[in-house]
Amino acid sequence: MEQFIEFIGNHLVLSAMWLASVAAIIFYHQRTASAAVGPQQAVMLINRKDAVVVDVRDKKEFDAGHIVDSINIPLANLKQRVTELKKHKDKPVLVVCKLGQHSGDAAKTLEEAGHSEVIRLSGGVTEWKSQSYPLVQK
Repeated sequence: MEQFIEFIGNHLVLSAMWLASVAAIIFYHQRTASAAVGPQQAVMLINRKDAVVVDVRDKKEFDAGHIVDSINIPLANLKQRVTELKKHKDKPVLVVCKLGQHSGDAAKTLEEAGHSEVIRLSGGVTEWKSQSYPLVQK
């Protein structure tokens, strides 16, 4: 512990930059992240609250396997096609991507469009598959 304190004292600028970087990462994730649920909670949302599933993966990945009754709107086209979801504003929206990394950006876009309850699937379709939940294939 003494060496750690000595290191910080000798390298003040480096320590300050490290601390600022960690603070910036935490701030960014708090600002952009929306609520996340696992596959089991997602199934409960779909069954009990009639949640709408929006899959933001590309068409090719979507056709390889997707959640039943999900709507495919690729992330690149979401801002232009967000009007397609206006009829579902009163329902919860579950945003799904491949690994759960891009769904945060999509959730932010949907919240800006006026959807009040936007939830993302943590782990994405990969986590859904790993827990042996069914996927529809075309």
